Amino acid sequence: MHIDDSLISWLKLSLIRGLGGEHARRLLKEFGSPESVLTATADALKPFVKPDIVSAIRKGISEETLSPALVWLEDEQNHVVALGDADYPKALLNIADPPLLLYVKGRLDLLNVAALAVVGSRNATPQGIGNAEEFSNLLSNAGLCIISGMAHGIDAAAHRGALRGKGGSIAVVGTGLDKVYPAANRDLAHQLARQGALVSEFPLGTPPIGTNFPRRNRLISGMSLGCLVVEASQQSGSLITARQAMEQGRDVFAIPGSIHSPQSRGCHKLIKQGAKLVETAEDILEELGGQFPQNKSDLMQGSPDQSDKLLDMMGFDPVDMDTLCQRTGLTVSQLSAMLLTHELENRVAQLPGGLFQRIH
Repeated sequence: MHIDDSLISWLKLSLIRGLGGEHARRLLKEFGSPESVLTATADALKPFVKPDIVSAIRKGISEETLSPALVWLEDEQNHVVALGDADYPKALLNIADPPLLLYVKGRLDLLNVAALAVVGSRNATPQGIGNAEEFSNLLSNAGLCIISGMAHGIDAAAHRGALRGKGGSIAVVGTGLDKVYPAANRDLAHQLARQGALVSEFPLGTPPIGTNFPRRNRLISGMSLGCLVVEASQQSGSLITARQAMEQGRDVFAIPGSIHSPQSRGCHKLIKQGAKLVETAEDILEELGGQFPQNKSDLMQGSPDQSDKLLDMMGFDPVDMDTLCQRTGLTVSQLSAMLLTHELENRVAQLPGGLFQRIH
């Protein structure tokens, strides 16, 4: 990445110890640019920030503090996107506390495409993992980038499913991008860097501090058109993301589950509070409507011959998924994608009880 004086000034401003986003934006509004803030006199700064912040700005940022970011930017995969840059996520300009800059590893083009947040429990059930992967894969093929937090459980499943689709995936993390947390997701992080993107507002070297994760959650929801909660207990951090999505004016979706499962209670709570109950990926696509160009044809995870074969083998009587798997030899994931495409084209209808019926 080309490193000019303006970018260095943005980095220096972001690294001022104790300078929060609100005060930094206030200074930028008053002085017009990071360079002007950094060169302002103490008397000019005093009306806007506390004395210790004035001292920190006047002292400046040492080469030792700045050096890790400059070295990191030598890798062509690595980028820093500042507030106001063309690549800065435009959706974040509409949230209450947009970060001054973002560290990005991977594809910059994903920062400004239509996206959906998919979040949920770290201690997910096998059904929850399957739902997260399947929904994310279908929605990715429909044209949505899937954003999550790369945590264990639902987050990791959402990334895996999305990366098998065409829409890509972004992980917004709560550490510096020179660290992988949790370490068990190192391979997934490398795959995201190659095929998708990793994003953080935290400086390099930032460890996984608990208070960072609620802050990063506002970016997961803020970069998205809506937020899908797959599984969540009543104390789940995913509910923080959902609440922030509601506050940001984003759609919130929740998949219902068993009334006996602790991992369903958070979703049921959200539904009671007004979240949209969803049973299929199509429910989300219909709700989002014309907010992005849908690639309906790309939902098909099989050849046209397989699609025609599916319709032939369905017949015109209601049929369940297990029977279709037996008749076609296709997987549940493949069938789900094909059935969703046919539903969007009004060739197949989904009936109560998990049954499907051919219309035409």
